[in-house]
Amino acid sequence: MPLLSQPKLKKLIRLASMPAHQRWVSRLSLRIFAVNVMALVVLAFGLLYVSRYQQELVAGELDSLERQATIYAGALAEAARYSSTIKTPNPEMGEMVKDSLSRERTRNMVRRLGETTINRIRVYSDEGRLMGDSDVLGGAGGVIRVVRLPPMSISHGTLFGGRTLADIAIDLLPSGVRLKDYPGDDSRKASRRSDRFPDVVESLEGRVSSTAWVSGPHGRDIILSAAVPIQHLKQVLGVVYVTRDGTSIADAIRQMKLDIIKLFMVSLTITFVLSMYLAAGIAKPLKRLARAADQVRRGLSQAEIPDLTSRRDEIGDLSASLREMTAALAARLDSIERFAADVAHELKNPLTSLRSAFETVQMVKDEKAKDKLTRIILHDMQRMDRLISDISAASRLDAELSRENMALVDLRPLLGNLCSSYASPLDRVSEGAESNERVILTLPPENEILIVQGLEGRLAQVFRNLIDNALSFSPPDAPVRVSTVRDTAKRQIKVLVEDRGPGIPDAKLGAIFERFYSERPQGEAFGKHSGLGLSIAKQIVDAHKGSIYAENVSDETGARLGARFTVALNALG
Repeated sequence: MPLLSQPKLKKLIRLASMPAHQRWVSRLSLRIFAVNVMALVVLAFGLLYVSRYQQELVAGELDSLERQATIYAGALAEAARYSSTIKTPNPEMGEMVKDSLSRERTRNMVRRLGETTINRIRVYSDEGRLMGDSDVLGGAGGVIRVVRLPPMSISHGTLFGGRTLADIAIDLLPSGVRLKDYPGDDSRKASRRSDRFPDVVESLEGRVSSTAWVSGPHGRDIILSAAVPIQHLKQVLGVVYVTRDGTSIADAIRQMKLDIIKLFMVSLTITFVLSMYLAAGIAKPLKRLARAADQVRRGLSQAEIPDLTSRRDEIGDLSASLREMTAALAARLDSIERFAADVAHELKNPLTSLRSAFETVQMVKDEKAKDKLTRIILHDMQRMDRLISDISAASRLDAELSRENMALVDLRPLLGNLCSSYASPLDRVSEGAESNERVILTLPPENEILIVQGLEGRLAQVFRNLIDNALSFSPPDAPVRVSTVRDTAKRQIKVLVEDRGPGIPDAKLGAIFERFYSERPQGEAFGKHSGLGLSIAKQIVDAHKGSIYAENVSDETGARLGARFTVALNALG
């Protein structure tokens, strides 16, 4: 029994073979969201670093606590102090006066002072013994300890021992200030030991000391303490140790963190929405273009690149470029298909003739007939060789034109050298004609610039094909005329090649540039030309963003005097 059903197995195979650009989750969308959130996270952590805020709060509260402790110390030094006479170890020095704190008066004053404030006030003697505590009331019935109840709060949905998830999240956020654990506890024995409190120990040496502590099971509570020495004439009589609950500071810091979290969540939501909007405007169109390109690659006839040019941005430009590329590719494929069909058709004729002649030569006994058939076979083989050579050159032309780099071409020396080459006899010139009168070149004055952007060798091939074609149609005594004309309005330079032949049928003025089209003059041997010369010339001119066309030259009566071929190229300047 298979682990997966057949439909699920097919789905997994389809997902595994899915192209990368067709994945369900767009990586570009994730990158956009990550980049947007990164800046927000850095900002959030910068804001959450509330150490300066906490330090200012703590410093303000400690300063206030020190001032209160100083007032208490001054009052105790005046009201609870008493003097006593003690004997010195040296009898000669006599007796000396020693100031001390009265335990009873100290206790009463601490109790009275504790009723006017929320602070806890403790007084230690100069020997470190506890003399009074505002949270401990003495009386006839014994000692009563005052325990302050925590503020009443209503909490809903609490977890983890009364703490909500929000409390846990807030506590996990860094505050930047690390406070020590409070050294005291609520036990009476611990509270009587002054050495447990570093502030008291330091104050016994005559210095004011204040510290902020943390307490509680999770270190969420803050305790502020301040110790001030009780002095008289620079003599330390004891220490006033004042502690205060810093819940207000902790609450203020938690509230600040909570406000920052709320602001962060709102900003995060806005960032997410904007990122999704941005991803929808970038990732989705790119995904559509990639999917359409993939369909074109698979050869789907109904595939079409989406038209996003209305966006007027880089994606619209990409869409236009892909559409133009697809159209050019489709045109190229159609051209290749037509070219292959034309090649097959043109090669089929000489092959058929060659096969027929070869089959016939085996049955003919007459030697003269055999010689004639042999000449036919040789002519067809030469015709096939010429066709194959021209077809090979035409098939490589597009690739060669795309690889070559265009440069500035001066048509004046190019046409001059090309036309002068016909001054000597050529194979394509009829016998008995004067070669120096066959091609006449007419150029404008030297100050007129005839420079175009193109490939010099390919343009020379175009003009040579046109001149050879014109020579093949012109009578032996009629020259071929080559001239140039500048079209200022269209910023073009036109090269005209005129002959004095029979002209071109009006219905064939456009067809003569098609592949394998051949309209040969009377008397020329069949198969001497492949019909690709004018087609190659048009292909080269099209690659130069120019145009080529043919027209008949007529006199005033309308009689044809010959044909004129015009090549229009974009002028430089």
